[in-house]
Amino acid sequence: MTFQRKLLLGFSLMVLPALLVGAEAIRSNLLERRALQALGESMARTRTYAELETAMFDQTEVIWRYLSGMDPTAKQEFRLAGEVVDYWQKRWAAELHPEEMPLAESVRGIQHQIQTAADTIFGLYDSGRKQAAYIMAQQEMKGRLQPALTQLNRDIYRRARESSVRGAYTRLEEILATQERILLLIVVLTLAAGLLGSWLISRSLARPVNELTRAMAVVGSGRLDHPIAANSRDEIGELARAFVRMTEHLRKTQAQLVQSEKLASIGEMAAAVAHGLRNPLASLRAAAQVVRHHPGSPSSAEHLDAIIEEVDRLDRRISHLLSFSRPAPFHPLSESVPRLVEGLLPAFAELLKERGVELQVDVPSTIPEVRVDPMQIEQALVEIVSNALDAMPRGGRLRISASLNGKNESGGGVSIDIADTGDGIAQSVLPSVCEPFFTTRADGTGLGLAIAKRYVEQNGGRLDITSRPGATTVRVRLPVSSPEAGMPS
Repeated sequence: MTFQRKLLLGFSLMVLPALLVGAEAIRSNLLERRALQALGESMARTRTYAELETAMFDQTEVIWRYLSGMDPTAKQEFRLAGEVVDYWQKRWAAELHPEEMPLAESVRGIQHQIQTAADTIFGLYDSGRKQAAYIMAQQEMKGRLQPALTQLNRDIYRRARESSVRGAYTRLEEILATQERILLLIVVLTLAAGLLGSWLISRSLARPVNELTRAMAVVGSGRLDHPIAANSRDEIGELARAFVRMTEHLRKTQAQLVQSEKLASIGEMAAAVAHGLRNPLASLRAAAQVVRHHPGSPSSAEHLDAIIEEVDRLDRRISHLLSFSRPAPFHPLSESVPRLVEGLLPAFAELLKERGVELQVDVPSTIPEVRVDPMQIEQALVEIVSNALDAMPRGGRLRISASLNGKNESGGGVSIDIADTGDGIAQSVLPSVCEPFFTTRADGTGLGLAIAKRYVEQNGGRLDITSRPGATTVRVRLPVSSPEAGMPS
C-alpha cells in the first residue's frame, strides 16, 4: 500500500465515526417523526370521535324537544341528525385500526338502539300516548342508552390515550434506548478500529522511517558501505532506494576523491621534495667543482664545510618528510611540563647566542603533569621553537611560559605559550601555516608546524597561533594527567 493510500485510510477512519453518528441521527429522526405522526393520527381519530359523540348527544336532545311539543319539526331534524351521526361514524371507523373495529361496532349498536327507541317514542307520542312516550324516553334514553354511551366514551378515550400518548412515549423510549445502544456500539467499534488502524499505519510508516533514519545516521558517520534495507513498497521504500543509489554514488565519488587526494598529495610532496633538493644539489655541485679544480686552494676547506652544511640540511628535510609520512607510535605517559621545556633548551643554546636572542622562561613548578607522549610533544616544541628562532635572524626575545588553563575537569588543561618578537605572520597566510608543504621561507620544508600540529592533536591537545607585526604566539594546549593515569598498572 502506498503512503498516499495509508494517509487516505487514516483520514477515512477519522471520518467514519462522524458518518456513522450522522446516519444513526437520521435514522432516529425518521423513527421519531413516524412516532409523532402516529400520535397525530391518534389525536385526529380522537377529534373525529368527539364530533361523533357530540352528534349522538345532539340527536338525543332532539327527542326531548319533540316530546315537549314546542318544536313540531324536531322529528324531521332527528333524521337529519341521524345522517350527521352516520357520517361521523363512518369517518371515525375508517380511521380506526383493525384491532379497534369492535369499538366501532359497539358505537354502531348503541346508535341503532337509539334509533329504534326514538322510533317507538315518536310512535307513542304521535298516537296520543304522550305520557307513555315520555316514560319510555326516561327509561331508554336517560336510564339505559345515554349511560351506556357515556361509559363507552370513557373506554374509547382511555384507549385513545393509551394508544396515542402512552404508545408514543413508549415508542420514543424504545427509539432513544436503541439509539443509545447503537451510539455506544459505534464508539466502541470506532475506538477499536481507530486504535488498530493507527497501530497498523504507524507501524507501517514508523518502522521503515526509523530504519532509514538509523541507516542515514550510520552512513552520515562515514560508513558508506552500511547496507540499507528498502523492503517497503510505498514512497518511503522509494526514498530508501533513492538513498541507496545516492550512497552508492557517494561511495564511488569518495573513492575517486581519495584517489585524487592521494595523487594530489603525491604531486605536492614530489614538488616540495624537488624544490627542496634542487637548490642544495646545485650548491653542492658548484662547491664540489671548485674543490675538484682547486684542491689546494685555501677556500677549498670553506667549500667542503658548505658541502657538509648542505648535506645536513638535506638530511633534516628527509627526516621531516619521513616524520610526516609515517605514523609515529603513540605512548602516553604522565610528564612534567617544566621537565619537557628544560629538556629542549640545550639544543638551542648555541643558536640563541649566535643570533643574539634573549630567552625568557616562565614555567612554574606547580603546573600539574600532562598526559602525553613525551617524545612527540618534545618534537612538536622543537619545531615551534625552531620556527620562532628562524623568525628572528637579527635577534629578539623568545618567551616560553606555561599556565593552567581551566580546572582539572573535562575541557581543562595546561597551556604552553611560545612567543617571539619576529616580523610576524601576515593575516592572509596565517590560516595556512600548519598545512603540509606550506612555507614562506625559501629554505623551508613547510612541514615543521604541520608535524607539530599533528603531534599535539594526537595527544588530545590543540595548537593555536596568533600573530601581529612584531609579536607571534604559538599556544599548545595539553590535557592534564588524572591521578589514576600516573599509577603503575
